[in-house]
Amino acid sequence: MTNAKHGMYEKVGFVLVLLMVLLQSFYAAHAYIDPVAFSNLRGTELVVGGDADWVRIYASRTLFVALIVGYLLYSRSYKILQYVTIFGLVMPIVDAALAYQAQAPIGVVLKHVATVVYLLITFRILQLAVKEKEMT
Repeated sequence: MTNAKHGMYEKVGFVLVLLMVLLQSFYAAHAYIDPVAFSNLRGTELVVGGDADWVRIYASRTLFVALIVGYLLYSRSYKILQYVTIFGLVMPIVDAALAYQAQAPIGVVLKHVATVVYLLITFRILQLAVKEKEMT
């Protein structure tokens, strides 16, 4: 039984978005600390070590996104977060295409596809959470 203040969909949506925030924060730290290993993890190798600065630039932007999404989660802005998840689809779709073009292992490409599925599920849960809150 769920209380009226925080329904089941809100709790599930909160956890799903929190996992996104934590993963993006981890990616930001990993990309900044070890750009070469991070680029390999994402499916695109760095050919020139000097390009590591570009991966660190990515890290700063990823941290920025994680902080914004974290704040939206903290403020329980589920309606905005549902759009963030849909707009966020552009990232794993492009990542999958880039990894595929770079001839990354199929597991890396599928990881990006799994992220698309995760975002779609999160979007739906957040939609239901918003409806659930409107009904209380």
